[in-house]
Amino acid sequence: MKKTGSKMGEADFILFTVIMILLSIGIIMVYSASAWTSGIQKGDDMYYLKRQLTWAFFGIIAMIATMGIDYHKIKRVTGVIMLITIPLLFAVFAFPPVKGAQRWIQLGFASIQPSEIAKYAVVLFMAKSMDQKGDRIQSLFKGVIPYLLVSGVIAAIILAEPNMSIASVIMMVTIILLFVAGAKSFHIFGLVLPTAILGAGMLIFSADYRRARFLNFLDPWKDAAGEGYQLIQSLLALGSGGIWGLGLGQSRQKCYYMPEPHNDFIFAIIGEELGLIGAIFIITLFIVLVWRGIRTAVNAKDTYGTLLATGITSIIAVQAIVNIAVVTGSMPVTGVPLPFISYGGSSLVINLTAMGVLLNISRQTNSNKGKI
Repeated sequence: MKKTGSKMGEADFILFTVIMILLSIGIIMVYSASAWTSGIQKGDDMYYLKRQLTWAFFGIIAMIATMGIDYHKIKRVTGVIMLITIPLLFAVFAFPPVKGAQRWIQLGFASIQPSEIAKYAVVLFMAKSMDQKGDRIQSLFKGVIPYLLVSGVIAAIILAEPNMSIASVIMMVTIILLFVAGAKSFHIFGLVLPTAILGAGMLIFSADYRRARFLNFLDPWKDAAGEGYQLIQSLLALGSGGIWGLGLGQSRQKCYYMPEPHNDFIFAIIGEELGLIGAIFIITLFIVLVWRGIRTAVNAKDTYGTLLATGITSIIAVQAIVNIAVVTGSMPVTGVPLPFISYGGSSLVINLTAMGVLLNISRQTNSNKGKI
């Protein structure tokens, strides 16, 4: 086992800078993508900008707070976080559905999406438990399967909302953590992954809307006015941007062509307004963030820090990859927001809070380990 330590140094400046750049770009693009429709629908073209700025303010405060709290202290409250998260996941079913889904606890002045909390609650639980389990993680029945069952139960509750995208993120991150924790490669690649792929296929074809989305992903023009509409508008936006883009605020697709362009498909508006150069810049920022997250995990002082940093980084990486893949037509349409950039209050605050934990881990690196 790696040794723990309480002395903290400087946080990873590159990681912190990248997070703030992504957040700043997100705020600007939320305004650019939403101004036209919010001006008509809400009577205020800054409606979504004001809300995003408010949530960003609280998120930055939360990030600074968690950056200053020794991440080892989170171990003590991990059980409490899990106990709170599960009732919150069930609480969404007490509220009326929004666009056919019950994913939010509606408080009037704001809405909370418990599945966003659940992603990180699972990571906290896995990091603590896997650290304690040690080499026993190599056992299929005593190591791998129990974690898959815990994540599977959480994912099943989220799937019932329905929210297959976040449920899938949780399962993918669980598999990554199992691999990093030392589970046998055969268990991961020979048993778990094939079973997960089979299960995903069964889920896709078990519901008409998921099956329609998958089939339209293969040929969106077959139902251009229906299931394929959003993807086609996304591709039109990306194509219209060319190399240099149409210019900030000059998107045409956001003008009632792209449904809610400030949410899951905001990357398409970035591609239209800032072009291929802007899109590559965003992707590069996420690559740097993931690199610094991996570096933090590798150089963490203890196994718990390594697993926690891996889980947090994996959530951001998986969501960014899935979102960009969806927007570019590389995988079926699913509702995964682009971290720090898509509009969303609870998602933004929770992601920034998690970044604070990651930054705190970076403050407690082992100087004797090789840097990457």
